[in-house]
Amino acid sequence: MAGPRRAVVVGQLARDVVLLVDRMPEPGSSVEVRLRRELLGGKGANQAVALAQLGLDVALVAIAGDDRTADEMLDQAHRDGIDLTHVFRRPGVATGLVLETLDAAGLWRYFEDLPPEVRLTVPDVEAAADALRAAAAVVVQLQQPPPVTLVAARLAREGGALVVLDGLPDAGVRDDLLPLADVLRADNRESAELVGARPGDVDALRAGGRELVACGPRVVVLAAEDAGNLVVWRTDDGGVGDELVPLTDEPVVDTTGAGDALVAALTTSLLRGDPPPVAARLGVGAAGETVTSQGGRPSLRPDLLTLHA
Repeated sequence: MAGPRRAVVVGQLARDVVLLVDRMPEPGSSVEVRLRRELLGGKGANQAVALAQLGLDVALVAIAGDDRTADEMLDQAHRDGIDLTHVFRRPGVATGLVLETLDAAGLWRYFEDLPPEVRLTVPDVEAAADALRAAAAVVVQLQQPPPVTLVAARLAREGGALVVLDGLPDAGVRDDLLPLADVLRADNRESAELVGARPGDVDALRAGGRELVACGPRVVVLAAEDAGNLVVWRTDDGGVGDELVPLTDEPVVDTTGAGDALVAALTTSLLRGDPPPVAARLGVGAAGETVTSQGGRPSLRPDLLTLHA
């Protein structure tokens, strides 16, 4: 029997610190922290963990520092079953940090220390070229520098991988990047900016999604605020279909990491040949499971792909 298919994630690795408080303090005051969690994080690591939890063989292309934090984060990633061959450690650099403060109403604020030194460069991605060309799926986070995302997508396309873009394509590389993609996923802010509309405007997202699939991607998933997620796809007969997938009814504790879980389940589902609307529903189901706990670290089970089908 063949082993699990290989996915490669190109993105961020960081230390996530989550602080739960009853309320945000006023200037010049303080509040007590009710809960503190320190986790392996960053969008790249979160998606790699989620893909591994869903049963894929996963490698991560990312940057870590040469500090003790990196030792701890990479040890956790190793325990999560992630191939770290192409996680490059920068001498003299501190590992990226994302500090999240979460109040009792579930509202978060991020403080990010992600300087250029902890972002990927084109030579980093080219050093992982063989892994990208050999993958069944490659997830590229568009928060990385635009030339990096373009090179990563080109290498993945050369190998025939399912190319998944997560984020807002930079205007400078958009026309070259979108034809390389099979999938484009965007959050609420990114979706609104992509189509030039207010967040959550489903009609505008539908029209914009149809324009996007004409630019290259076979599947586009656009967040539509409380309405859910709109999936638009190119059909086998050359037409275009769309479906609005509502959010799940799980109690929301923290929305951090929901999009990463969505991308992981969407990718896994498409990789096994599911139709785009099924894959989108599975992605939304994975996001729904993730919002029930603090922090962005996913906790998904392989049977999720059956439970939410």
